[in-house]
Amino acid sequence: MKEPLFGKTIDELIPIVRELGLPGFTARQIAEWLYHQRIHDVDNMTNLSKKAREGLKEKYSIGHVAPQNAMESADGTKKYLFPAGNDKFIETAYIPEKERHTLCLSSQVGCRMGCHFCMTGMQGFQGNLTPGEILNQYISIPESDDITNLVYMGMGEPLDNTESVIKSIKILTAEWGFAMSPRRITVSTIGIIPGLREFLSACDAHLALSLHTPFPEERLKLMPAEKKYPLDEIIKVIKGYDWGRQRRISFEYIMFRELNDTEHHIKGLLKLLGGLRCRVNLIRFHSIPGMPYESSSNDTILHFRDKLSSGGITATIRASRGEDIMAACGMLSTLEQGAGRDER
Repeated sequence: MKEPLFGKTIDELIPIVRELGLPGFTARQIAEWLYHQRIHDVDNMTNLSKKAREGLKEKYSIGHVAPQNAMESADGTKKYLFPAGNDKFIETAYIPEKERHTLCLSSQVGCRMGCHFCMTGMQGFQGNLTPGEILNQYISIPESDDITNLVYMGMGEPLDNTESVIKSIKILTAEWGFAMSPRRITVSTIGIIPGLREFLSACDAHLALSLHTPFPEERLKLMPAEKKYPLDEIIKVIKGYDWGRQRRISFEYIMFRELNDTEHHIKGLLKLLGGLRCRVNLIRFHSIPGMPYESSSNDTILHFRDKLSSGGITATIRASRGEDIMAACGMLSTLEQGAGRDER
């Protein structure tokens, strides 16, 4: 099987062109064909000689993979199913709005974090995606040219696959890559501390931390990773970073009825996040079979938002999108697809 060129940085393309006896600047030419021109065939690299193209084709392909299936929600959200090798699959959600068109990228097949409210966590961990497999989700859907924002909030924990995620962001933001502003990219994490530090130092994309309660003992019951990566340490890292005026930190907060939606939790959040220029995104819990949780009522969520805002923390309520096709927050899973193929 030929090695894909798509997903490689210039530094990775340089040894390839040197092996073929081509000048070093050819690496930039190839990168521009891959990411600026978005070609699908090596023969489209018309400023390379025929001999150079033939040499590339002996070992390499472009490496795009089309989605195998697509579902569309009543609200316009689309969910794409991509193969990820060896009868494994990932899902990608496209969320169109009036002026903003967001693609929710997956970074892993499944997830090893085991959060008790997430269908991806129920699937377990089946593998990391390469930078090319991450970026393929962006380049290979029909709406690719319309996308304005990317969020690493699909399947998987991005900072459990830090190297591939950071490399994919480098390609997205580099002048020789897709030349996208890092202000249009957000990475969501439960707070894997080594990966968090590396991410903050390596790129300028926005950060979204999955919080869900200000109290570590409660967070541990929802998110087993709290034991290894304590909330207090995560907040210490975040508060110790100079966020400047452009880079944004937000906290994701799924609202569970009578679990994390009380006055006690409002006071806890105000104390925990006090002094930090941030936003709290309140998210309705989307019912998942076999899980005991229920979403807080609309009135409770509105009250929660207003109390946080009056306490000095910007809070917003995220609109639910794609729930009818299982594309909303916490609902992505490809366990059934994999199981179905194994049975045939």
